[in-house]
Amino acid sequence: MKTKVTQDQSAQPKETSGAVKSVYRAIKILEAFNADEGMTVTEISKRFNFPKSSVHQILNTLTSENILKKNPLTNRYFLGVKLFILGDKARANLEIRKVAEPLLKELKELFDETVHLTVLDNDEVLYVECFESSKLLRPFQILGYRAPLHCTAVGKAMMAFMSEEDVERVIRTRGLQRFTKNTLTDQKRLMEDLKTVVIRGYSVDNIEHEQGVRCVGAPIRNHEGQVFAAVSVTWPSQRLQLSRIPKFAKTVIATANEISQRLGYRMG
Repeated sequence: MKTKVTQDQSAQPKETSGAVKSVYRAIKILEAFNADEGMTVTEISKRFNFPKSSVHQILNTLTSENILKKNPLTNRYFLGVKLFILGDKARANLEIRKVAEPLLKELKELFDETVHLTVLDNDEVLYVECFESSKLLRPFQILGYRAPLHCTAVGKAMMAFMSEEDVERVIRTRGLQRFTKNTLTDQKRLMEDLKTVVIRGYSVDNIEHEQGVRCVGAPIRNHEGQVFAAVSVTWPSQRLQLSRIPKFAKTVIATANEISQRLGYRMG
């Protein structure tokens, strides 16, 4: 992060709502910190010519969220643990995309169907990479899209390796929304499906999230063996018969396992 920030009022948005202005100021304040030196309300106010009241309010909010921490003896603020957690997430996402890219391309070329790479983020699926089929009939590219865990192949591939307590928490907080007639909205049936995913090593979205779409997914592990991501191949349902899924799933599993190993996971 920057250790010095010069005063620059011209860079501040001139016509913005109060909320947008507060976000801008929070970003500029965070950029001014380094890992060792803290700052006080007065120092920040003088550096950016921000009103002390606004600075105090922003710092209180950032502290309450563990983005900053305050030394009560000196009244100096320091970077908090949540920033390091977020930084680790960002680095992990960048690393997995770099490692997985050639393998995802191979998978896409083999089937000529759309391949997705996703990570688990805040109890949701986050799509971070996509290689599209060359065929006319194909799913839309959904980079940056978020989806539920319970009705997507990638989501169930990750959800299956959560603890039972975490699965119950996700169901309690996120719910089991119905998207199609095939969506598993009954907790008992979903739990049975997740147990099957663990046993066979792959998950299936059998037209559970989108009409006319089937997906086969497999989990990706980090160097500690934790499932934090998943890969899937997506077919229009008319091009993928259910009887062919076990055969195709072997290749999806192999790709996920290779990505895991390149990230440092040691099988067995």
